[in-house]
Amino acid sequence: MILGIDPGLSGALAFLDDELLIYDIPTLEISRNGKKKRQIDLQGLLALFGMYNVRHCYLESVNAMPGQGVSSMFQMGRGFGQIEMGLASYKIPVTYITPQVWKKKLGVPKDKDGARSRASQLIPAEAHQWDLKKHHGRAEAALIALYGLKC
Repeated sequence: MILGIDPGLSGALAFLDDELLIYDIPTLEISRNGKKKRQIDLQGLLALFGMYNVRHCYLESVNAMPGQGVSSMFQMGRGFGQIEMGLASYKIPVTYITPQVWKKKLGVPKDKDGARSRASQLIPAEAHQWDLKKHHGRAEAALIALYGLKC
């Protein structure tokens, strides 16, 4: 089984073998300095890693982008590290893949909904899983897994 991961709080995990199983990154809401914040649910993440016999993971490699705040980039890096540690705890081999590489290989358009539309073309039976704009991470995770399966 191949695992494709679009990291981040709005990301997803796509387990691909004979079928495609997609899960949103598990999160929980905490209160920090009187504000409600989301963070990765580590127990939920580990439970998902343990449910399947994953032989390889393709993890989207993310970097800081101009205009993003220091706090949001710290949280993104923190979450990325948590995902890496979870994968390591299950001894799942990882290939880091940049969005530019997998999107070019699969012909994903550059527009905002490019991943959702291309995933619907390549995996039409699963298009219902990313029919809402907020589910773009599901489409990306599915495409990353598909990239991993084909490469």
